[in-house]
Amino acid sequence: MKKTYPPSPIRKIIHVDMDAFYASVEQLDHPEWRGKPLVVGGNAARGVIAAASYEARKFGVYSAMPSVLAARKCPQLIFAPARFDRYREISNQIREIFYEYTDLVEPLSLDEAFMDVTENKKELKSAILIARQIRQKIKERTGLNASAGVSYNKFLAKIASDLNKPNGQAVILPEEAEEFLEKLPIKKFFGIGKVTAEKMGSLGIHTGKDLKQFSLQYLTRKFGKSGIHYFNIVRGIHLSEVQPHRIRKSLSAENTFANDLLATEDLLAALKPICDELIRRIKKSGIKGRTITLKIKFSDFTQQTRSKTQEQYPDEENIWEIAQELLAQESFTKTIRLLGLGISNLNIVEEHQHFGEQLKIPFED
Repeated sequence: MKKTYPPSPIRKIIHVDMDAFYASVEQLDHPEWRGKPLVVGGNAARGVIAAASYEARKFGVYSAMPSVLAARKCPQLIFAPARFDRYREISNQIREIFYEYTDLVEPLSLDEAFMDVTENKKELKSAILIARQIRQKIKERTGLNASAGVSYNKFLAKIASDLNKPNGQAVILPEEAEEFLEKLPIKKFFGIGKVTAEKMGSLGIHTGKDLKQFSLQYLTRKFGKSGIHYFNIVRGIHLSEVQPHRIRKSLSAENTFANDLLATEDLLAALKPICDELIRRIKKSGIKGRTITLKIKFSDFTQQTRSKTQEQYPDEENIWEIAQELLAQESFTKTIRLLGLGISNLNIVEEHQHFGEQLKIPFED
């Protein structure tokens, strides 16, 4: 079979992903919880799981799951409150290890990052060896396990880091890429979510080999510009470089309530501290945005957003006025479990680590 090898130059990319990071930190700091099913966030009666230990995952408990469902699946489940200052502290220690090897580090979240080690500070030729050293140093300095993927582009490195989890690593070589991707289930392709995977399934696309049978024109017709991306990645082609400075596109704050809300006065009372928190983050980051978006999640987990764009950057008072206007735009017939408020259409600034956090429990990506 004729192979389409990736365009040169071939890079040496590592993706490091901490194993069940938030949950592992809690078990590290609380020896009595080690080896037991544990989740971070929520509680047995209310909330959403932010992270689950591997012991909890054996019971079918995962992040983003409602806490009440998790408690039913695993009655002995331990619920640990989130401690994001602690997670950031350890994340910073881990990133310092990355920078010992290269300045080309692209963090995706507190617990994962890409690195380009084609040229590195240790002058090591083997990216596999570098990944192994990094994982060992993380273990020695933090007590935590990390998994790593090594390949010639970010797409394949990200997939590889998931192959031997937990506490393992894998490599996908250029000459192995196409055959590997042909056998890979579509749902395992990094960047192809559940909805797209279902759409592909309806077209008879279940594996990379199936995807490869379709022309660029067909995929573009069915998936728009994303069709070009799908056509390339199944052939091992992904030209995105490791970006050490990522540009923020939005800034937001949100909160999940202890009890569902419906009355307008209750919703306004709940929205005000969210708006105050958003304004605090705006001040801290020094950014401004022209579009204000209200996020509403109902008790049945359906979601709605309402937005308004201004010609000028709104000040603090305007943001609160717009937030109230968006809330009053249409009456609600279902009770609400979460409200969020965000800004976009930003003046250009670098990304800030607090982006996207809930006031209580943000999801672990």
